[in-house]
Amino acid sequence: MITVIAERLGISRKEVSRVLDELNDVTVEALKKGEKVTLSGFGSFELRVRSAHTGHNPRTGEQIEVKETRTVAFRPGKVLKAAVMK
Repeated sequence: MITVIAERLGISRKEVSRVLDELNDVTVEALKKGEKVTLSGFGSFELRVRSAHTGHNPRTGEQIEVKETRTVAFRPGKVLKAAVMK
């Protein structure tokens, strides 16, 4: 991806790499704070919390307590959906 972007924009791979690294850092920081991250036309990332619940061990059938977990969800934007559906 870095090589393709660098060639299309006529800039160095190192510069593209720095920009993408910074984008990753900013995205991670925002998600840690519970903020939604939207990339116009591409999609959005948001933090979702799965509450604690009682589950079971499939091997033994024993009930276990499953702790609350946090995960990142991605929702594609209209432009991305349209491009993929063609």
